[in-house]
Amino acid sequence: MGNKNKLLPQQRKELLHTLKARFEKNMNRHKGIEWAKVHARLELTAEKLWSLNEMEDSGGEPDVADYDKKTGEYIFYDCAAESPKGRRSVCYDDEALEKRKEYKPKNSAVEMAAGMGIELLTEEQYRYLQSLQKAGENLDTKTSSWIKTPDAVRKLGGALFCDYRYGNIFVYHNGAESYYAARAFRGCVRV
Repeated sequence: MGNKNKLLPQQRKELLHTLKARFEKNMNRHKGIEWAKVHARLELTAEKLWSLNEMEDSGGEPDVADYDKKTGEYIFYDCAAESPKGRRSVCYDDEALEKRKEYKPKNSAVEMAAGMGIELLTEEQYRYLQSLQKAGENLDTKTSSWIKTPDAVRKLGGALFCDYRYGNIFVYHNGAESYYAARAFRGCVRV
């Protein structure tokens, strides 16, 4: 295992191989983007590679899903078919975790994402990610994913999550302290 925010050379090599293979297999997610340019950016950002490895290790299957023309950054999203297994059974944030008196989960989505160096997807990003999927291959058809919740909702004790059912993307609310075996979170990282 590598040091905090740094991968060992073999880990780097394996991760880059995995990312390239996934990139080539899923061209529908990044039309007009060349792997050579993505690879060049990745080689310059050891900390971002560490974050991508955290996404991979927790079952997120990160892949390039967007490009920011203003900043020149490639944006990797968690593209696993279902919410990442290594991030399930978490409440929304640390405030919610502290409010639980019994049966506390081990962590919160917001804290885990921060520890991984990634951001929770917004509702807009979640919908965008779903739009990139091939017909019949929607995400979260059996699970759900916490999304970044607006402050006004969070101040009232709630948090938002999304899933895909009945041919539609649904946005729901729950108490922020709730957690379920089939709910995790999807994140993104800019490289």
